[in-house]
Amino acid sequence: MGKLTTHILDTAGGCPAAGVTVKLYGIDGDGANGDSRRCLSHQVTNIDGRTDQPLLAAEDMAIGTYELQFWIGDYFASSPNPLPNPAFLDLIPIRFAIADPTAHYHVPLLVSPWSYSTYRGS
Repeated sequence: MGKLTTHILDTAGGCPAAGVTVKLYGIDGDGANGDSRRCLSHQVTNIDGRTDQPLLAAEDMAIGTYELQFWIGDYFASSPNPLPNPAFLDLIPIRFAIADPTAHYHVPLLVSPWSYSTYRGS
């Protein structure tokens, strides 16, 4: 049974990133400026830095292009460490494709106020 999940880790604080808004969009188009998108999921990470439900459940998985948006600026703005305003990172988009709708796609985000990385997890 396929599904799409995410997990956000604050690498500067050494902890999961709770309270981060995560939006998932389905992308229609070929990657050019004429792309259209539709919001498929809008969730907030829990105390473990995960969403309470998969971003896509088995019945919603489909081959195609997707974009995750992580609203990380508000998370770091609420941290006790002073940061510049505006923040260096605010909205982090990650565009990826699902080729096998029966597989589990896990897209973690490792983030600090100055950098981020991602990979396809398990």
